[in-house]
Amino acid sequence: MSPAASPDRRLAGKVALVTGASANIGGALALGLAQAGAAVACNDLIPATATASTARLVEAGYDAMALPFDVTDHDAAAAAVNQVVDRWGHIDILVNNAVKFDQAGVLDMTVERFRRQVDIIVGGAFIMTKLVATAMIEQSGRGAIVNILSTAAWQGQAGNVGYSTAKSAMINFTRSVAMELAPHGIRVNALTPTATIPDEPALAARTQAAFDSLASAGRMDFAGLNPWERLPTPADYVAPLVFLCSEDSAMMTGTNLTVDGGALARYWPQIPARGPR
Repeated sequence: MSPAASPDRRLAGKVALVTGASANIGGALALGLAQAGAAVACNDLIPATATASTARLVEAGYDAMALPFDVTDHDAAAAAVNQVVDRWGHIDILVNNAVKFDQAGVLDMTVERFRRQVDIIVGGAFIMTKLVATAMIEQSGRGAIVNILSTAAWQGQAGNVGYSTAKSAMINFTRSVAMELAPHGIRVNALTPTATIPDEPALAARTQAAFDSLASAGRMDFAGLNPWERLPTPADYVAPLVFLCSEDSAMMTGTNLTVDGGALARYWPQIPARGPR
């Protein structure tokens, strides 16, 4: 994201923890929160990924730390949350973005693979929300939790049963937890991205090639059926996330922001008329 496109510093003095802070969406969200003024803890299951995302922030002059751990491991997650509080004294923002991509259908996906995928997406969000909300309540401060969904949460997709099921479960997880935590001043909302072209050129090229292959095989045409002339990049999700984490959205909880170029709004047989880039 260029400095000219950076959000203002509405999150100055805040501390955020982003799970699944990979080179794609999670890493961009972590950078966006830092640009808005927050200190950021970057989590990933793969230590090198958490370290790389953190290094990107530190090299840009932001305050950040790496937290490599498995979000389904309660003890490891608890230790990580304690690390955040020990370093910065409080925690104000949680972004539940940890995910496992494992595309398979109900007829060919093993029970073990299904359970692991759902556990990372839903179980991990449960553990992280429980721990971070408890820390927020103990510090007697307000807080914001944002769950990253997917357009796959709102529509049926063949051959992607674990991901679609888990992301859909996060819709009502968001609502339920929002109602429980409202008396504590903690807001819980969701952000729905869609098929995304990464900002990093090499990763963008591989992703575009994969999308082109699916389209040529007649399976899915993400770009061709999106009402906009391009698919989103991770940078497109930063401003909506900062909004959900800031006091500008003080009266929003239990709801969702969709940033998908109109993909979910389109009536399914309609060939989309395109908007500008």
